[in-house]
Amino acid sequence: MNFQRGRNREEPEINLIPMIDVLLVILIFMMVTTSYAKFSELQINLPQAGGATSAANAQPLNVAVDASANYAINSKGINFNGINSLSEALKKAAGNQTDPTIVINADAKATHQSVVNIMEAARLAGYTHITFTTQNQPN
Repeated sequence: MNFQRGRNREEPEINLIPMIDVLLVILIFMMVTTSYAKFSELQINLPQAGGATSAANAQPLNVAVDASANYAINSKGINFNGINSLSEALKKAAGNQTDPTIVINADAKATHQSVVNIMEAARLAGYTHITFTTQNQPN
């Protein structure tokens, strides 16, 4: 039974205007934020290398330390009496080299402090090039 004969029923409709407004605001926000992404990048100046300026007589200093904190420079054992004595031994072993490469050969069971002692002695001696040696694990 239809009691409302003369009345027309209105069809429900979806109003798209507010949805378009929201999408435009999101689009404007995305455009504004992406324009500033370039300014937030890190500025890195990479070093340049040249093959002609290589020093032929630069010999690395091999500093070894074992698990019981015994130190050796170029396979010659030294008495460790402190970081200052190790620094002097590094300077003596370097001779006339201004900044040799310090190669640290540390035993797998050597303490971290013994490796840090070598790095600190190199810093006190004014040597900035430090590297570590490793070996591959057998398959």
